[in-house]
Amino acid sequence: MQFLLLLVVAGPLAGAAAAFLPAPPGLRGKSPDQAVLRHGVTVTGVILLAAIVLAAGFDHDHPSTVQATTDVSWIKALGVRVHLGVDGISLPLLVLTALLSFLCALYSYFTMPDGPSPRAFVALLLVLESGTLATFAVLDLVLFFLAFETVLVPMYFLIARWGGEGRRAAATKFVLYTLLGSVVMLLGLLLVGVKAGTFDMVALATDNSRGLSTSVQVTAVLAIGIGLAVKTPMWPLHSWLPDAHTAAPTVGSVLLAGVLLKMGTYGFVRIVLPIAPDGMRTFAPYLAAFAVAGIIYGSLACLALARPGNKGDLKRLIAYSSVGHMGFVLLGIATMTPTGVNGALFANIAHGLVTGLLFFLAGAIKDRYGTADLDTLAGATGAALYGRAPRLGALLAFAAVASLGLPGLAGFWGEMLALFGSFDPAPGLSRPAFLTFTAIGALGTLLTAAYLLIVVRRVCMGGPRPAGETAIADVQGYEFAAWTPLVALTVLAGLWPAVLLGLTDPAVQKLLAGGTQ
Repeated sequence: MQFLLLLVVAGPLAGAAAAFLPAPPGLRGKSPDQAVLRHGVTVTGVILLAAIVLAAGFDHDHPSTVQATTDVSWIKALGVRVHLGVDGISLPLLVLTALLSFLCALYSYFTMPDGPSPRAFVALLLVLESGTLATFAVLDLVLFFLAFETVLVPMYFLIARWGGEGRRAAATKFVLYTLLGSVVMLLGLLLVGVKAGTFDMVALATDNSRGLSTSVQVTAVLAIGIGLAVKTPMWPLHSWLPDAHTAAPTVGSVLLAGVLLKMGTYGFVRIVLPIAPDGMRTFAPYLAAFAVAGIIYGSLACLALARPGNKGDLKRLIAYSSVGHMGFVLLGIATMTPTGVNGALFANIAHGLVTGLLFFLAGAIKDRYGTADLDTLAGATGAALYGRAPRLGALLAFAAVASLGLPGLAGFWGEMLALFGSFDPAPGLSRPAFLTFTAIGALGTLLTAAYLLIVVRRVCMGGPRPAGETAIADVQGYEFAAWTPLVALTVLAGLWPAVLLGLTDPAVQKLLAGGTQ
């Protein structure tokens, strides 16, 4: 188990270095480009297999216990240790990251985005995977910050070199926002480590760091929370996200929405809630207020983009929808209750599956039609995917209803539990305020259904293909292979939520109780 976790975290880095080596004889394929793309599929496939074996060997009877641990001294003078481990909170995110990375590598093997050499593309993809996996596996505050920042460089170049129109400006905006937030977060992490005398996250979470004064906790939550809120992204620190998604290549958007946004919310659960509960209690009502503001803002922005004549971009609309969905995650965290936090973690995974599928579909539609502009796609009779590419249209409709929270699919449980947690927040939090937040969040679910159904109607419905118009391809074999796991897991999580909640709930209970359960 210990070796498997080390392989999962460090394996992609070794694969990234190997991507620049010549392919061995017999594995070169038709060209060097094909060989390096196959290398990306192979490495991410091995990491996914290792993550699955790690999940299978995980002691599911004790998900609150940190398992597969490695704990060795790294920088002795500062007390920094290479401390790795997984529990019921981090394990699902590790598997999700490995899965989406593999599916993106597989998709890119057949549909490589326009840009420079595939060698750099594959290497950046693997570095991005390693940084994300490390973020979910490290248990030291300094290592968490380093892993948290590692993903910035590969994502910047994926957007700036392989993205579409406006890619350089979008990539620069992404880096500036996240770097500025990270500088503030680093100060908060250092404050906690210096005042507590340790950077070990497990030790800090024990007894909820009662050695930290309330003023230190308040300052730390403010500083750390700003950095995490930018990455989440929380309204009004979200404005980098729509530009980044619109300009990013398809796989960049999938990874950005599917795993990178989860790093921010994971930090709130893993660091802020257990280490500084008094500070979190001070800011929880404000976090909830920003969360529901993001829910409404994201939904209204999507409605505006979906309206005819507004030249709304489908990828941009999905990006704004992420602002709303991540608002539910933040609302669940702000309740400081097991119900709300479990809902936030469930919504994290559901958003990764469903929004990852939506971005895959948006990229496929853009490739076929040459645009993601909704007015152009709708035209006089609509893109009419039901009639011209029925399987593609059915998948888009499925992803849309999963995203709006249809019962029986993954999107339902997380948002429902977050609202339930908000209905009865933790002691010490204002129940009238959170009841107001619950009502606003419930309104957001209605707005979400409205804009997603408008998108489905405009893109999927319409008349038959006019005579002489070029037919478009329906779902191809490689697309079917890349998208089927997301569809299957969306259904599985919706019908059998206990699989995920059984992992997260004991770990959440222990974190909120100060490591005493």
